[in-house]
Amino acid sequence: MDYVTKHKYSTQSPDVYWKEQAELLTWFKKPEVILSTNSDDWHDWYADGELNTSYLALDYHIEQGRGEQIALIYDSPVTNQKQQFTYHELTEQVAKFADVLRAQGVAKGDRVLIYMPMIPQAAIAMLACARLGAIHSVVFGGFAAHELAVRIDDAKPKVIVSASCGVEIDKIIPYKPLIDQAILSAAFKPSYCIVFQRDMLKAELQENRDFSWQALMVNAVPVPPTPVKSTDPLYILYTSGTTGKPKGVVRDNGGHAVAMLYSMRHVYGMQSGDVFWAASDVGWVVGHSYIVYGPLLAGCSTIMYEGKPIRTPDAGAFWRVCEEYKVKALFSAPTAFRAIAKEDPEAALMQDYDLSSLERLYLAGERLDPATYHWLKEKTQVHVIDHWWQTETGWAIASIPLSTQQQKTKAGSAGLPVPGYNVEILDEHGNPTEANKQGCVAIKLPLPPGCLSTIWQNSARFKAGYLTSQPGYYVTGDGGYIDDEGYLFIMGRTDDVINVAGHRLSTGEMEEILTDHPAVAECAVIGIHDDLKGQVPLGLVVLKNGISQTNEELVKELKARIRAEIGGIAALKDVLVVERLPKTRSGKILRKTLRQIVDGEEVMVPSTIEDPEVLAELSPMLKMVRD
Repeated sequence: MDYVTKHKYSTQSPDVYWKEQAELLTWFKKPEVILSTNSDDWHDWYADGELNTSYLALDYHIEQGRGEQIALIYDSPVTNQKQQFTYHELTEQVAKFADVLRAQGVAKGDRVLIYMPMIPQAAIAMLACARLGAIHSVVFGGFAAHELAVRIDDAKPKVIVSASCGVEIDKIIPYKPLIDQAILSAAFKPSYCIVFQRDMLKAELQENRDFSWQALMVNAVPVPPTPVKSTDPLYILYTSGTTGKPKGVVRDNGGHAVAMLYSMRHVYGMQSGDVFWAASDVGWVVGHSYIVYGPLLAGCSTIMYEGKPIRTPDAGAFWRVCEEYKVKALFSAPTAFRAIAKEDPEAALMQDYDLSSLERLYLAGERLDPATYHWLKEKTQVHVIDHWWQTETGWAIASIPLSTQQQKTKAGSAGLPVPGYNVEILDEHGNPTEANKQGCVAIKLPLPPGCLSTIWQNSARFKAGYLTSQPGYYVTGDGGYIDDEGYLFIMGRTDDVINVAGHRLSTGEMEEILTDHPAVAECAVIGIHDDLKGQVPLGLVVLKNGISQTNEELVKELKARIRAEIGGIAALKDVLVVERLPKTRSGKILRKTLRQIVDGEEVMVPSTIEDPEVLAELSPMLKMVRD
């Protein structure tokens, strides 16, 4: 079936299309009701089906004769440790840790908060929760105590699973003091805390509440998987909310398993035995979907990497991992490759490694600017695929289809809508736009399997945030357009469209022009207040290493480029050359926070910020722009 036929089939007969995909899973009770409406007027997938995600990710593959295949690869340049688990070994560890959790009173429907670094025990804990039918909520290890407390109060976990510390390039972060502080300030008190003791720093354990992971595992016995309903929650994942209070996105078991297996095969082109690497963190949706669940459901070998794209030890780190484990497809954020390109503009370090196994690079998390796209295409000589999705959807909304006749990529485009997603561009009145006209990106309901089922304990917020502004659609919050060949272009969040003297301008388009300059490694454009024009654009740029041009010359050139390619109305107020841009831990640039600083508004710094010191460095410059 070609792409056009498949996409039309999936959107016109979603129940039939997704029934066929569900038949590829081994269910404990095969679903007869494929698509239905629940009490919240939202759609359920496979409501009468029963299964277990841990079984599908582990035991099933042993039954298929893949027990000795490598399931999980741990590579940690920050600790100089490496470890590999076969499907047999990983299943045993997961089944035993499920017994540990069960001994602490964890049962189906209970919540477990996982506060871990990028170590195998994070994945083991997630899969052990799934095995029991418990609901896990993974929070980045090292997250601030206040933010951890907020999540404790919302999820009300019976148990916290953590490690004694996290390890960065130049520091060790003790986790236990942050947990203690969070539990102290939270209204809800978890019953127990299980701590994996790492060699570089041991945590002090509180009597009768805290227990050593290693000690509890000694006498643990493997437990079998617990059948759960398809609609039972698998996990809660918190994402930043516009109100400042995080939203707990809920993912179900059945639709999620179907979507993960489908996407591994049809979006990423992976088969059992292939090595897949998502260079992300289990604290993000990418880590949930494509470090843990997706690759294991598909019978692949997955990589957990505890390191950075640069400085561990250098900008060749990603290429070393690809060679060592024969990675077939690598998935990362554009910001990682921009950092590599900044450190190694000519990709000299890439020449040290054999990348013959690498077939495709996938980029998501931020828009893949054309400059980075072309740099990667030229240097790697492999398929470079930008694709777009959200925490809420859990898997790709748009990508380049595989195994079809249409595999052309376009710089700046997130590709074509993936089968199952009926994407439309709506104008300010809620009407579909014509080709090449920008508007709000929305998805006509129903969403395919694997997308969010609700917001944890807050269905009213779920409806208000996504469903009420455009009835019959899920509103993504992103702006963009679809060209005359059906390719989707995401130009940034809708609040990143600025209004200059009555003209609506995309900051994403301006960023594309700035990053096309050979000296610019990455940039951000924000709209700041102006008494006369309403808003004017301000650019912040980070330069590549080894640039000899003066900042004054460069700023003049960049301003001229914007004026020439967009017009005088888009004239930049200024361009600031900076050392770093503030980002979340997933690589998203904090444009809204930068705008708030310049405009003198109350600054709401997201809890997911990677390095708060960057904002402190930039604030004086930004305030000078305002003054």
